[in-house]
Amino acid sequence: MRYLIKSVVIYFLVLFLIVTAIYTSLALRGKDLIIRKLEDLTRKKVSIDYFFLSPTFHLQLKKINIEGLFKADSINLAPSILRLFSGKIAFNSIKMQKPEFILERFAPEATVNLTEAASGKKVAKPKQILTLPFICKRLKIWEGRIDYIDHTLGQDGFKIIVNKINFYLNNFNMFSHSLASDFQITGELPWQEGQEVGKIKAEGWINFFKKNMEANLNISDIDGIHFYPYYSNWVDLEKARIEKAKLNFTSDISSLNNNLTANCHLELTDIVFTPRSPEEAEEKAEKIATAVLDIFKSLDEGKIVLGFVIRTKMDSPEFRLGDVRMAVEDKLTGSRKYGLGIEDVFMLPTKVLEGMFKGATGMSKAFIGGTFAIGKEIKDSVQGAFKKEGNVATQEQKE
Repeated sequence: MRYLIKSVVIYFLVLFLIVTAIYTSLALRGKDLIIRKLEDLTRKKVSIDYFFLSPTFHLQLKKINIEGLFKADSINLAPSILRLFSGKIAFNSIKMQKPEFILERFAPEATVNLTEAASGKKVAKPKQILTLPFICKRLKIWEGRIDYIDHTLGQDGFKIIVNKINFYLNNFNMFSHSLASDFQITGELPWQEGQEVGKIKAEGWINFFKKNMEANLNISDIDGIHFYPYYSNWVDLEKARIEKAKLNFTSDISSLNNNLTANCHLELTDIVFTPRSPEEAEEKAEKIATAVLDIFKSLDEGKIVLGFVIRTKMDSPEFRLGDVRMAVEDKLTGSRKYGLGIEDVFMLPTKVLEGMFKGATGMSKAFIGGTFAIGKEIKDSVQGAFKKEGNVATQEQKE
């Protein structure tokens, strides 16, 4: 018995000395070690103003900056010691105060991976991202911010900001078959100065191992004009005289075995046209835009709404505006019955325009009388104009 007690004491003494040595080494050299590892990973300059490691191995960092990628006022890490000794990156909690993330999208030929972001090296194919053995019981973010820059649009790129982000995630575990992580995120989307900010909220659960997911996403007060670079080749806002467009977006998201389906609902809640002076004539593009809005209103009891489905992968999600465009086409054409596409609505050939605005008496009377709440009549006029144009084309072919 005495030998057993002595062995236990020696074991714990050795363990204590090892832990003490590790703690002392990390307390003295931990800041430099973290900076060096982050710089090796990102190829970016890294700075940390404050570093503190408690005897329980709780780590506090302040004023962290990874140049061009990330910065935060403070990060608090509470590691799971037993899991760390088993070779897993595991934490009981991670708390971030005012973190800022910079996300960038480049054209395929300019794609670079994280470790080559600052070296200027271009790769033919993106390298596969390694999955780290990571576990976190609780992740919390306060007052976060994301700057997203799409360099594929325009010389300066397209930028959108999400700020005042509050986020929590429980039970993040990449190894568990059955454990689901629940999450919630809220944030704001600032548009132009003086405009009401957009609001974003999402909540649900996710199984990272099986790539299963159920979530609800709600974005309100979206500035539709802000996203004009994405649909500028479909619609000419200047000619249509659309000055303001506000939208709401909701989506029910589900994923099974990495196959993600998002049932989306988009509603135009407010639209403002640029005022015209009495001398200015109403351009055809404005007339067509008004006609299209009336068609939508006639189909949904005065509301301008659009439903569409996105199918993608949970581990590499993509939102394609082409899905929205297809939904608009289907709604305008009655499941393509008349072959009217979104390009046809906003960029109709001269002959068809003449048929709509000169030959279609129902629509002419509507515009002359100034009555625009006649969606069904407008829809019939559009269809009639295309039928008429189709008959003329058929007759020309015969001749």
